Amino acid sequence: MFDFSKMFESDGPDIVYPWAIPLFAGIIFIEMVYSHFNKEKLYETKDVATNVLLALLNYSLDIIMKGFSMLVMMFFYYHRIFDWEVGIWYWIAVFLAQDFAYYVHHYVDHHSRVFWAVHITHHNSDYFNITTGFRSPVFQPLYRYLFFSPLAFIGFHPLHVMVAYSAIQIYGTFVHTQSIKSMGFLEYILVTPSHHRVHHACNIKYLDRNMGMGLIIWDKIFGTFEKEDPEVPVKYGIYPKMKSKDPATVLFYEWRRIGKDLRQPGLSFKNRLKYLFYSPGWRHDGTGKTVRQFQKEYKEKVKNKPLPAQPEPTEAVEPEYTSN
Repeated sequence: MFDFSKMFESDGPDIVYPWAIPLFAGIIFIEMVYSHFNKEKLYETKDVATNVLLALLNYSLDIIMKGFSMLVMMFFYYHRIFDWEVGIWYWIAVFLAQDFAYYVHHYVDHHSRVFWAVHITHHNSDYFNITTGFRSPVFQPLYRYLFFSPLAFIGFHPLHVMVAYSAIQIYGTFVHTQSIKSMGFLEYILVTPSHHRVHHACNIKYLDRNMGMGLIIWDKIFGTFEKEDPEVPVKYGIYPKMKSKDPATVLFYEWRRIGKDLRQPGLSFKNRLKYLFYSPGWRHDGTGKTVRQFQKEYKEKVKNKPLPAQPEPTEAVEPEYTSN
């Protein structure tokens, strides 16, 4: 029987995940049945298979990197600047700090192209269902611990940080659904399916919004919150659309685009670095547009002439733009 108290011990993730897997399987089955009988077409076999494959690849790399990532975080913990007494307030602080650290991590993933190249695999599906939560950024374990190391530096034990991360990620997987329209008053506190549908949208209005995974307060504090608008139906996926959905294309899509940009003749070293670390859509010759530029133009159009519906970018108009 599941002992909830053991979740807060150092081996918490190893205890939680085995119980979470059958729970996920059951809920996914229920959503599939719901989708079938309501003819909503929320699932597609190849897409689900891709989600599972990416999850397995991510998990395998996570196992390989586990020792090194913990070593780095333990280094910071050894040099910590605070000592905490473990108790209820400590665990509340751990969860809040971890949730904020993930928000920062997620924000960077969307605003720096080399990180977006890793994270884009989580967004490049045209479907949105609970299995999308398993559509992992495969290479993220290579650097994720760097965003969590500051938590160890301020005195939170790395194992406890990862317990909080595991719990928040499990919750975050469940918000990948179109089946739940609203969660009532919890919409003001937690990241909900409605909030996360906005996050996965490729509508200009919704780009780079709702970065949180557990609490929605960070988005409201830092101005990245956007409420789901019934007048602007969510469209999933990325622009430009991938011409192929084979696993290699899904995994390396943005890396190939980066490689193409870096091979441009006469490009300075400074501009090569900008292609790696500036926002997706940036171009050295000024022909590209970032999310902020698209949204600025959109707001001007809405301000000057209210639109009944959200115009979408097209590959013909925006050939070098990749959205979330």
